[in-house]
Amino acid sequence: MFSYRHAFHAGNHADVLKHIILIHLLRYLSQKDKPLWYIDTHAGAALYRLDEGYAIKNKEYENGISRLWTDTNIANALLIDYLDQVRIHNSNNRLYCYPGSSQIATQILREQDRLRVFELHSTEGKQLEQYFYSASPRVIAQASDGFNSLRSLLPPTSKRGLVLIDPSYEDKRDYQRVLTALQEGLKRFKTGVYVIWYPQLQNRESYRFPSKLKQLPNSSWLHVTLTVKSPEASGFGLYGSGIFILNPSWKLPEALGLIMPYLVKILKQDNNADFTLEWNLK
Repeated sequence: MFSYRHAFHAGNHADVLKHIILIHLLRYLSQKDKPLWYIDTHAGAALYRLDEGYAIKNKEYENGISRLWTDTNIANALLIDYLDQVRIHNSNNRLYCYPGSSQIATQILREQDRLRVFELHSTEGKQLEQYFYSASPRVIAQASDGFNSLRSLLPPTSKRGLVLIDPSYEDKRDYQRVLTALQEGLKRFKTGVYVIWYPQLQNRESYRFPSKLKQLPNSSWLHVTLTVKSPEASGFGLYGSGIFILNPSWKLPEALGLIMPYLVKILKQDNNADFTLEWNLK
């Protein structure tokens, strides 16, 4: 867990999927005037340079945001919105910075909304605190364990909120920690929107995770996966990712139905790229 750095993966295919969905949900929830709380349990460092530091080691953004950045034929409003959020930190049509989830949420949410963001990694946690230190009072960033901090924040005072949970899963115990956090969270805040990211990996925990999420005591959910390539013969490495949402917007299935075929086409790394989309909305 402590060796994981968000910056290695900034702007990759998993970020693209996660942030497109996050933007849709925040826009949807912001349609009501009542304040909204955004809670990010594993926020990373908020903003990443793509032309220096950790991001240039594997250049994962080249198979992610870069492919959309250079596509001049995008007409979908949600995809345009996503690219506009990234453009805020770039100029002259050059891509050199990528905003993390907490920064994107800050850009979209309103003055009456509140953001609570956490990061346990010693270095990135300090960077997160420093980044938001002089920001609006609506944002509080802490270098601490987001799983533990979540308990004290639910339910939010406004009774409206979105919780993003996306640990690295380098520690396999994270799968169970996510499930426990959701079980406890739903007891405290049943109507909250919970967004869970997970990696597609060749291990038992990853394979079984969606089924366990579906067994949570909540009848409204959506599950989407984006596979960008075949699993490695070695058995190691990320070949896609999934997003599971509790209490999604009723518009999200239609929005993803339009977007996912495009994401497969633009982000695929071999001919085994594909997506799945399923939901149970009540």
